[in-house]
Amino acid sequence: MSLLVIGSLAFDTVITPFAKADNALGGSAVYVSVAASYFTKPIYLVGVVGDDFKEEHVKLLKDHNVDIEGLQIIENGKTFRWGGKYHDDMNNRDTLFTELNVFQDFDPVIPENYKKSEYVLLGNIDPTLQLRVLKQIISPKFIVCDTMNLWIDIKNAELLEVIKQVHVLIINDSEARLITKEPNLIKAAKMIMKMGPEFLIIKKGEHGALLFSKDKIFSAPAYPLENIYDPTGAGDTFAGGFIGYMQKTQDLSFENMKKAVIYGSALASFCVEHLSTKGIENLTQTKIQERFKEFLSLTECSDDEK
Repeated sequence: MSLLVIGSLAFDTVITPFAKADNALGGSAVYVSVAASYFTKPIYLVGVVGDDFKEEHVKLLKDHNVDIEGLQIIENGKTFRWGGKYHDDMNNRDTLFTELNVFQDFDPVIPENYKKSEYVLLGNIDPTLQLRVLKQIISPKFIVCDTMNLWIDIKNAELLEVIKQVHVLIINDSEARLITKEPNLIKAAKMIMKMGPEFLIIKKGEHGALLFSKDKIFSAPAYPLENIYDPTGAGDTFAGGFIGYMQKTQDLSFENMKKAVIYGSALASFCVEHLSTKGIENLTQTKIQERFKEFLSLTECSDDEK
């Protein structure tokens, strides 16, 4: 069994209070695929790049057991580029530029041997494209979807149609409030669950994440890091770790999903410690398990009173 990932591949220019990177590897499909590769293989990637996409980046994907048959390489085209500058608190950023380039005309075509993938991750792309993908997949078992405030604003109807068809929706707290117009996250979560998804994950940045089912809530802690160099891709890395673990274990229970959230959070904590994908390119299973256990220790509490 395999994992299908659809999303963007990009070159990012990132400025933070602590570091700067020009034309660094990025994009939702890249972060998701690399993170998921620590749990499962092969990973089927569908995306588009220009012929300026470097061989070293293709090699990175292949080294992480990513099958690139579904990667469209457009001759004489330029890869999607994005630039952003983070504020001192690292929770807010200003977009400096967005150049869609070949991504503007992206039409996701799913190769025949990808269509029976049981686990699917719909990266943060236009909901219209997400719907096209869903029409091409044969009997998926577990679909995870990410989105953003832009699509909530300009493609709301299409996004709601996508949400009806997925098993897990991953959004952040501001997006949850934007979708529902409800400031209280618990009430907002209940409203979103009625829109279709069986499970909902609301990311809260430095405050962790919330996992919802119809009758249960799990609160995952955030890892206390002294140095955060680049938050770009942290959410996609979280999603990759989450679905990668779910695919590996083949257990769709809420209890197992709680573990997947912790693993996703662990991978994301590695991501933000370095620029671009550097923080997740060369992890070991030992490092991942140690970070996972450290996350678990943050939730432990004993009562020593007699």
